[in-house]
Amino acid sequence: MPKTASASTASDPKLPSPDRRVPGLTGELAAEFFGTFILILFGVGVVAQVVAGGIGDHDSITWAWGFGVMLGIFAAGKISGAHLNPAVTIALAAYQGFPWKKVLPYIGAQTLGAFVAALIVRWNYTDLIAMVDPGHTIKTQGIFSTLPGNGELPIGQGGALRDQIIGTAILVFLVFAITDSRNSPPLANLTPLFVGLLVVAIGMAWGTLDGYAINPARDFGPRLASFFTGYGQAMRDQNGDLFFWVPIIGPIIGGLVGGGLYKYGLQVFLPKAEDTTQAKEL
Repeated sequence: MPKTASASTASDPKLPSPDRRVPGLTGELAAEFFGTFILILFGVGVVAQVVAGGIGDHDSITWAWGFGVMLGIFAAGKISGAHLNPAVTIALAAYQGFPWKKVLPYIGAQTLGAFVAALIVRWNYTDLIAMVDPGHTIKTQGIFSTLPGNGELPIGQGGALRDQIIGTAILVFLVFAITDSRNSPPLANLTPLFVGLLVVAIGMAWGTLDGYAINPARDFGPRLASFFTGYGQAMRDQNGDLFFWVPIIGPIIGGLVGGGLYKYGLQVFLPKAEDTTQAKEL
């Protein structure tokens, strides 16, 4: 006979109740899709407003990206953990026990969410972009994807790659620190706020050499959307060189570096989980 939930099972919070839903992989992928979707709506949307509309500046860009991250985590965190970034997903699999079998599905959902959100931004700002840049050139390409030196400074691909590695290493190191229950994490409902502020800080300190993509899905999804909507050179930089790979490879390397530094340079010195529990009971 199949087992049925007893009264004791339903009343025990440690056991699954009949009305307690477990999302499964489909739910997790939906959360990653919509979380990244929200991130890009705000992030790419603010860049479109500044570049094509002339409203706002660098500070408004950094703050809107941070708010986008915060709101995306609020939307997806309970279901999938709100990675919203392939570099974070890979680092979690490498160092924190996230299942490797979920890595590619998560990355696919994140990239698709970024792609669809960028299409909406592109559609919404179509008239304005056509007005300021009818040829869909490098002038507005940076709305959707990063460029070395933000398309203006004489920065080569090597400098941009280095920048992506360092910026993402900072991101992942501090995300691990903020979310580590054995460290001094913020209350659960404040974690999205602090991660969002972290992204604001990275944008303000590390945004010159390559626009602080620090997220392969954030860059490649919108880059692909712009490529299919009139930006024929979207995979290249202002010098005509293939560039799309830099904000993919750099963040993945940086995420592994940052995650490794946290796990082996700091986490090993934290008290064990049972020690933390005992200390709270005293």
